[in-house]
Amino acid sequence: MTGRNQTIFSEFLLLGLPIESEHRNLFYVLFLAMYVTTVLGNLLIIVLICLDPHLHTPMYLFLSNLSFSDLCFSSVTMPKLLQDMQSQDPFISYAGCLTQMYFFLFFGDLEDFLLVAMAYDRYVAICFPLRYTTIMSPRLCLSLLVLPWVLTTFHAMLHTLLMARLHFCDDNVITHFFCDMSALLKLSCSDTRVNELVIFIMGGLVLVIPFLLIIMSYARIVSSILKVPSARGICKAFSTCGSHLTVVSLFYGTVIGLYLCPSANNSTVKETVMAVMYTVVTPMLNPFIYSLRNRDMKGALGRVFCRKKFPFSL
Repeated sequence: MTGRNQTIFSEFLLLGLPIESEHRNLFYVLFLAMYVTTVLGNLLIIVLICLDPHLHTPMYLFLSNLSFSDLCFSSVTMPKLLQDMQSQDPFISYAGCLTQMYFFLFFGDLEDFLLVAMAYDRYVAICFPLRYTTIMSPRLCLSLLVLPWVLTTFHAMLHTLLMARLHFCDDNVITHFFCDMSALLKLSCSDTRVNELVIFIMGGLVLVIPFLLIIMSYARIVSSILKVPSARGICKAFSTCGSHLTVVSLFYGTVIGLYLCPSANNSTVKETVMAVMYTVVTPMLNPFIYSLRNRDMKGALGRVFCRKKFPFSL
């Protein structure tokens, strides 16, 4: 007890998903299957890119990092969710909650920046095909990879440190299946205005600006195609950019709808469903999107399996 007769909580209760008890086992199996699919699918992409020399290009370098980010992003929340669905004691410690929040922000932001790097790579490949290898030099590719890791580290650490200074003394029930930043702020008995201001400013920098950069890249791509319209050029552009555009739509559609366009009518159930979309569904779908719509990935899969099946063939 403190001087104000308020209990300082050292752990939080995660309410989890709003699922009826009789359906809990069914959803447990469903989410377990989705998580295993996410892990295996993204690992397959990483292994294929590492093993096949044909995929040692900037585009697939970014894709391998995106797959790693998706794998980790899902792993931040899914194991705890699966554990809580089979537990009668779904608590998480204060330190564990902050740790989960840090890595959730880190890998979420990392995916955000990697999508920008991939958009720029597609812009250079389509608008400047003859200068592609010169522009996308190893030095620039390394910079486009290192910069997101550095920026996301500082961004996630900033929010985590600001959250760590708050006190939680009125309630310890988080109406979510993970330690979401907005859910934690609602529980705090401290002044959260600084946190809310930083979230508003950094949200614009980390979400809106990368999204606008992606839109600008594709606007330039469309403009370049329209200058020399041809069925072959249009098909090639859609083949090159279709997978990336699908992933961008899935990721930004749910994140912007949940965090940047909040509604007073948004129920806890609706917010939870949208959170499941970008934390569970999107990381699971990305391997299918990039493998089923990509000739290079399907070709690499065939070459790797043929090499394993006929190791001594010429």
